[in-house]
Amino acid sequence: MDGLAAPQGGLSVSQQVRAMFYVLQPNESSFASLEEVPDYVNKATPLFVVLMLLEFVVSWVWRHQAPGRINDSITSLSAGVLSRLPDVVSRSLELTTYIYVWDNYRLFELLWDSPWTWYLTFLGVDFGYYWFHRMAHEVNILWAAHQVHHSSEAYNLSTALRQSVLQRYASWVFYLPMALFIPPSVYAVHLQFNLLYQFWIHTEVVNTLGPLELILNTPSHHRVHHGRNPYCIDKNYGGTLIIWDRIFGTFVAEDDKVIYGLTHPINTFEPFKVQLCHLAYIWSTFWATPGFSNKLSVIFKGPGWGPGKPRLGLPEEIPVITGKEVPFNPKLPIYLSVYAVVHFALMLGFYVDLFETQATLSQVTLLLRIGYIILTLTSIGFLLEQRPKAASLEVVRCSVFLALHKLSYLKIYIASLAFTYEVLFSLCIAFWGVQIMKQLISSTAKHH
Repeated sequence: MDGLAAPQGGLSVSQQVRAMFYVLQPNESSFASLEEVPDYVNKATPLFVVLMLLEFVVSWVWRHQAPGRINDSITSLSAGVLSRLPDVVSRSLELTTYIYVWDNYRLFELLWDSPWTWYLTFLGVDFGYYWFHRMAHEVNILWAAHQVHHSSEAYNLSTALRQSVLQRYASWVFYLPMALFIPPSVYAVHLQFNLLYQFWIHTEVVNTLGPLELILNTPSHHRVHHGRNPYCIDKNYGGTLIIWDRIFGTFVAEDDKVIYGLTHPINTFEPFKVQLCHLAYIWSTFWATPGFSNKLSVIFKGPGWGPGKPRLGLPEEIPVITGKEVPFNPKLPIYLSVYAVVHFALMLGFYVDLFETQATLSQVTLLLRIGYIILTLTSIGFLLEQRPKAASLEVVRCSVFLALHKLSYLKIYIASLAFTYEVLFSLCIAFWGVQIMKQLISSTAKHH
């Protein structure tokens, strides 16, 4: 969340861990001004990695299998990286609009250091999240953004990071009423805590949590939310609390084995297809649907709506789940899997450095680094699908890296490894150049 800076002394390890589970006390997470509020989300990046590794170990020991697939996990992490890049160049819209309403229209001002304000904001943010989340499933144009999060056919901690670039441009509306009386600094804390809490519930290694299941959103409840089984559709919208679902009739307990993903899987690892495929579908459906009223319904009614159907579509049209569904998982040579993981990890170094140094970088440097990260994610997506143009795109990407590094627009996170990086990327260009030559020779032979 751009614009948030750590207070003097920063956060202790204990505070960082407890922030992940929403168990920081009001007296240690209340701040007089927005500038004092830590960037809890950015500081949680190492914990995301540690918990994903722990999930892998537990799943391997318990089930003798990994909690997910490399291609799916990289796609989820890529979506997470893309969703955070706008924060480098602009403050979060959720904060900007909130501050505007607070500055110009607030009715009264609750005390920023009162525990009552802290707990009221906790409930207010979670209540706002419930209604945004519900509308994101029931309004097609909002679903176009939110479907990104549901597009994974796996369910693990990396799925939590599969976020939409566009979703932030709609969610802010649901929190604005609080700006009439709750200080922005308190709101900014809970907006982050609500998001962080939802990370750890994206796992299959936690079964049930006993009586806590009555109040809190838990892995069991959220597994249902990510299911495409008919009984799972449009259920369990809660963020931190499950009480809103119980109150408003959208709760269902986990029952049959949950099959994850969209009712109509998108079958792609390309980051921009993942982000924008439903928008493209809305566009084509809008023009193909006769009648102005029907066209508006395509945008503002449910994803399953069609002329003559109820607002949210017909439940009987949801595809039947057999339990034998096979996730999209094209075979990939081991060397390509390793290559994708290594280059994604190298990109993460540039990503972390981008956020750490953004205040010192020129606008041109920021945009070039963001462009390189996007190019890397796109190229890795092509590789995971073994697209015909993947080799050419990799040559371009590696060449761009060498050029940006030579011109000092891109710096290695660990400076002493600069020469090693140059050698590695030069070898990659040579390797993919050979692959392109092989493709050309093969293509020429087929034509003759």
